Amino acid sequence: MDQLHKRFTVEQIKVLLHGYVQGTMSRTEVEEMLNISKTRFFALLKKYQQSPATFSITYERDTPARLSARVEAAIEKELRREKELVEDPRLPISDYNYSALRDRLKKTGVKVPATTITDRAKKLECYKPHPKGKAHDREVVTAAIGALVQHDASLHLWSPFAEEKWTLITSIDDYSRKLLFADFCLRETAWAHIQAAQMLMQTYGLPLRYYVDNLRVFRFVQAGTATGASMSWKRMTWIHSGDRSCASSA
Repeated sequence: MDQLHKRFTVEQIKVLLHGYVQGTMSRTEVEEMLNISKTRFFALLKKYQQSPATFSITYERDTPARLSARVEAAIEKELRREKELVEDPRLPISDYNYSALRDRLKKTGVKVPATTITDRAKKLECYKPHPKGKAHDREVVTAAIGALVQHDASLHLWSPFAEEKWTLITSIDDYSRKLLFADFCLRETAWAHIQAAQMLMQTYGLPLRYYVDNLRVFRFVQAGTATGASMSWKRMTWIHSGDRSCASSA
């Protein structure tokens, strides 16, 4: 489609936008007359409403300006760095974050849109298509806040600058998806989980159910048999002394 400024004058477009503002024309009618998309319409409307007297149609480039060699090199350097993090099996990073990469470049004086970074990423093979499927792997199974709290822990090298792995203990409300507790521990112990549960319940109250995985600290072993710990805690005795290797900071 040819450019808007070649098909209409500024005054013609102002008349149509003015008609929409006054309520004499619908958005669909203006879009059809100008042969533009909904996004383009609202961009023009915003510009018109900001200053009707000085409204004009800016020239749109058919092709983007060519980036300098310095900018191209900076983008490639950051993409290579990001690729190392994604492909490091020790790190819990499975996808590229081009928005964060754009922000890092901006701090060095390189301002480019995320779409440009994505385009370069595909050419440099620093790109992973988004997998099709559910938005998340946690299915909401409750009908009210506080009906179920899901408690879990993950051991990873959470930072590429860390020298050792840390355990992240989290608790999330199943219905609201609110993160009720999150803290790092140097080592995962029963006391660390007790402290997490204590802080959560003293802050938000007792949930109807408290779901945990089959980790050994949640299992009761008697006569060679183990009982799983997907349970409802009816009573808990708080111990105020012992191993404090995990300092809560939720």
